Amino acid sequence: MSSTSESKLAGQFLDAAIGLLRRVREEESGSVAAAGGLLADAVESGGRLFAFGAGHSSLAAQDVVYRAGGLALMNLLAVPGVVGIDVMPATLGSALERVDGLAGAVLDSSPARPGDALVIISLSGRNSLPVEMAMNARALGLKVIGVTSVAYATETKSRHVSGTFLKDHCDVVIDSKIAVGDAELSLDTVDAPFGPASSVVTNALMQAMMAAAVERLAAHGVQPPLLRSGNVDGGHEWNGRVFQEYADRIFYRH
Repeated sequence: MSSTSESKLAGQFLDAAIGLLRRVREEESGSVAAAGGLLADAVESGGRLFAFGAGHSSLAAQDVVYRAGGLALMNLLAVPGVVGIDVMPATLGSALERVDGLAGAVLDSSPARPGDALVIISLSGRNSLPVEMAMNARALGLKVIGVTSVAYATETKSRHVSGTFLKDHCDVVIDSKIAVGDAELSLDTVDAPFGPASSVVTNALMQAMMAAAVERLAAHGVQPPLLRSGNVDGGHEWNGRVFQEYADRIFYRH
């Protein structure tokens, strides 16, 4: 195949991702706005913002932390061993998601407090870690936003002792619409499906949520605490002022 030939499957993947983005745009716009409203309310009332995801779901959480054009108050709630695939073997991270009690220990040692908001990202929402993270966060008085595929709750079984899923313990749920298995493509000569689109969709949902939060704050006459790119003139100085003003609500600089 020459370098100028078009890949049929590459095109199909992009079409699938575009289709999913259109679907969440049409079907989840109300939930995205509600989530943005919760974040804005926390900012306005002096609260702090946190995002958590395990494995590849952590990519979407990291995407909104210390991000040019993003809310400076968004902090990563990190659980050792499950942030991305930063442990060896990588399968250890998946195993840690099923450990009971880990979420409570992490929250108890975190700076999270009543009035804060936490976004929990979990594609399946079935493992102990995201379920207990949501349960414990709400018990502590945090507002919880879940970004998950609701399809897993009807097509799989929960791995938590309660039999519940992430979606059952959230103030707002955003359904990513990702099919169980997270593979958009198949080929007769290939034994397994492929082409996961969850990262594309979830990252887009997170940024849409941030935009909704900024919109709500601006509507209330509040200047959103946004970061600028350090690669534009004046960016570092701008960010320095934001860091100084909100030092007690930003934890990734400590």
